[in-house]
Amino acid sequence: MSLDESPEPARDGFAVDRRAIEAVLMVASDPVPASVLAELLEIPVESVESACERMSEDYERELRGFVLQRVAGGYRFQSHPEVSEYVERFARETPAPKLSAAALETLAIIAYRQPVTRAQISEIRGVSGDGVVRLLAQRGYVEAVGKAIGPGQAVLYATTRYFLERMGINSIEDLYPAGDLLPSIEAFDALEEELRAVGGLGSRRVSARTDAPVGIPDDGGSRGGSGESDSSRG
Repeated sequence: MSLDESPEPARDGFAVDRRAIEAVLMVASDPVPASVLAELLEIPVESVESACERMSEDYERELRGFVLQRVAGGYRFQSHPEVSEYVERFARETPAPKLSAAALETLAIIAYRQPVTRAQISEIRGVSGDGVVRLLAQRGYVEAVGKAIGPGQAVLYATTRYFLERMGINSIEDLYPAGDLLPSIEAFDALEEELRAVGGLGSRRVSARTDAPVGIPDDGGSRGGSGESDSSRG
């Protein structure tokens, strides 16, 4: 079926205007949910999803320089991985600031153990990460999603939709399965109890158990390792 045919007779009987979908995705700065496209075209969501799937297959078959990708709960155009070399050459003309090693480490902890408190992040890294968490929040990678149960009610952090978009994944479940490399919630609790016993935490007891939903906020220009304090970075 030609990409130039518009509208396209869908298998479920609803006509889908591919050009309309392409036009909207072309001007959108963020991934566009299928529900929004369906509302614009006045057709069922299933028809939009089916059309986008076929469009993606057509683009791949025709060796286009872009792909139609579903990320962060929506659809968007992005460059084809096979031509990334040329995109990278172009991007070097205006390089974007990169996340420091400390920020990447902290972001990984939040992504795989969310929701977590700053204290729990610091216990894993062995160094205060307050400054790095603030930076990640300012850049839109993580956000506060609730408060932990217990004295102090520490703020819980999780990743945001922007994080999913930058990672090129549709949901947190699509992350590489490396969560087993980090301590479990039970290990957090045991560690806190041990630290309390030796006076490391005093009366500051924070529970990681909460019913708060998972939610939350790129790039720290400074470089730093995980063995240095991050509290001074803003």
